[in-house]
Amino acid sequence: MRFYFARIFLAIAATLLFTGLAPAQQTVSFPTEDGGLIFADIYGSGDRGVVLAHGGRFNKESWAPQARILAAAGFKVLALDLRGYGKSHGPGDKSPMDAPLQLDVLAAVRYLAKSGAKTVSIVGGSMGGGAAGDASVISRPGEIDRIVFLGASPNEPAEKLKCASLFIVARDDTSGDGPRLPGIQKQYDKAPQPKQLIILNGSAHAQYLFQTDQADRVMQEILRFLSAKQPAP
Repeated sequence: MRFYFARIFLAIAATLLFTGLAPAQQTVSFPTEDGGLIFADIYGSGDRGVVLAHGGRFNKESWAPQARILAAAGFKVLALDLRGYGKSHGPGDKSPMDAPLQLDVLAAVRYLAKSGAKTVSIVGGSMGGGAAGDASVISRPGEIDRIVFLGASPNEPAEKLKCASLFIVARDDTSGDGPRLPGIQKQYDKAPQPKQLIILNGSAHAQYLFQTDQADRVMQEILRFLSAKQPAP
């Protein structure tokens, strides 16, 4: 099965590289339930939606290479600027790390659902991963199909997650508070099934993994997880 998705990934990458084709992109905006306004880039089409939520040192444009790969695989992709980034704004946007970013992510999920997506999943890096997990906690059952956490975990207790989850983290990923893996492992242990934890070699954090020799592996795992048929947790 892994070999199958590796072949799909290589075929998609080759198409984008050698033909120069890329899915059309448009920028949209939508409100949050607390009065914010979020701006996002849309890639691709189809009835399977994916929200991309960035980390603290990134923005919606940082997802462009991964968004194009996902779009080429048949997903409709929405890469959003969380409040305080780009033109997105809302309560608390002067200090995004302390703002209710889960409302931004949930608004993005609902935008895709209203636009025709039958399922919506999320890939979140670092701060965006925490927001994705918290969005699952406050979501209605079935609103979020699955979540990929890149160097991240929910801020809320992981046992409250309402969807399948894939945690990807580098073994030596470290913040000012120390290694991130123990905290992520603790949240992973609490998360409901189905779930998976992938621990990679190296120290790259979240979206920085795409700047390492692990980039292809990470993208293949994301495609595999988002495409696989899975039972509800």
